[in-house]
Amino acid sequence: MKYDVIVLGSGPGGYVTAIRASQLGLKTAVVEREALGGICLNWGCIPTKALLKSANVFEYIEHAGDYGIEVASPKADFGGMVERSRGVADGMSKGVTFLMKKNNIDVIMGTGKLMPGKKLEVTAADGATSTLEANHIIIATGARSRHLPSMPQDGKKVIGYREAMTLKSQPKKMVVVGSGAIGVEFAYFYNAIGTEVTVVEYVDRIVPVEDKEVSKQLERTFKKAGINIMTSSEVTGVDTSGKGCKVSVKTKKGEEILECDVVLSAAGVVSNIENIGLEECGIVHDRGKIVVDDFYATNIPGYYAIGDCVPGPALAHVASAEGITCVEKIAGHSPEPIDYGNIPGCTYCFPEVASVGMTEDAAKEAGHDIKVGKFPFSASGKASASGHKDGFVKLIFDAKYGELLGGHMIGANVTEMIAEIVALRKLETTGHELIKTIHPHPTLSEAVMEAAAAAYDEVIHL
Repeated sequence: MKYDVIVLGSGPGGYVTAIRASQLGLKTAVVEREALGGICLNWGCIPTKALLKSANVFEYIEHAGDYGIEVASPKADFGGMVERSRGVADGMSKGVTFLMKKNNIDVIMGTGKLMPGKKLEVTAADGATSTLEANHIIIATGARSRHLPSMPQDGKKVIGYREAMTLKSQPKKMVVVGSGAIGVEFAYFYNAIGTEVTVVEYVDRIVPVEDKEVSKQLERTFKKAGINIMTSSEVTGVDTSGKGCKVSVKTKKGEEILECDVVLSAAGVVSNIENIGLEECGIVHDRGKIVVDDFYATNIPGYYAIGDCVPGPALAHVASAEGITCVEKIAGHSPEPIDYGNIPGCTYCFPEVASVGMTEDAAKEAGHDIKVGKFPFSASGKASASGHKDGFVKLIFDAKYGELLGGHMIGANVTEMIAEIVALRKLETTGHELIKTIHPHPTLSEAVMEAAAAAYDEVIHL
């Protein structure tokens, strides 16, 4: 079979790339070895958010009395939560199947391997092989859970994010290693439904890529909820020989032994670039990532790569944007290169965390003279009415030009608010223009306007 475009992998990078290619009139195929939608739809973004929503609803019911509602002894049905999560994921995967048919995209199930001459060999589940050809082949093979030498994953006692979503029973005690998005989301989920959770983080604060004030706020809230936080700590080994796990943790005070039922390794991801034919085709890769230009072309004409297997943030929305940019360039359009300084990041624990652009420290290190505005949700009428007053919005402006350098939020529903900051930065909106942008009352989004006003000493409600 000969195509204009073949996409290897059908995650949020791959399937979006295929759809845009088809929209542009290119004959397109997708090769997928497991399930349409990739990790994001089947084992990542979507099913985890379903679990987190279940935990969120359970917490609401537990605190129903705070809202003047009487509820008798609620109980978390762990199996039911997992079943709902899988159902949501299955539904989304079926939605991608529909989109493939709607856009006349051929779906070839099997394991793909790149070959020289713009060819792709596909091995089906039964071992049968076939060879596809295309003018352009786009690699979108994604990533998987990183395995640390100090705690090899066995899928039962030492697990990755995938197993964490489908455990057969709820553990009584869990140690989460790593406090990035995956780590804190699962820490919140399991703690909320009654598991005793300890988070171990190698550096000196949790969610270390976020602004320091956000890290401090999340740590306070987590500790208040009963989560044990160990920063500046390193797991040196896990003994799984007994019924449970004994986790050796090196701290500033010395070594500690933590006992638990399950250890969740949440120390990041590693790209899926092994055994896909890169070497056979001469495609250059460095430090686990495929080297590409601004439009995702590799060093070999006709081969491209996007998403988690190239340098940049390993985020679903980034992979989608990269794929669209890549195929628009292939089709002869003139897309702008992606601005990686304006990529929003979201973490869906509770309180939620969302950010874009420079942190306060990064802005200072870059030499900016800055103005910083911060508005706490404790001063928000909508936050008080909703019963979730923890958190704040923090905005960082360049003092000379009024440029919005960064936005950082922690609180209920802030992942739904961060896109405003992304758009404002894209449009080069100044601090004064933001202050004069009327926001509806009462809303949580008013905190954005108020934070801008705080930076310029014009805040009303503080």
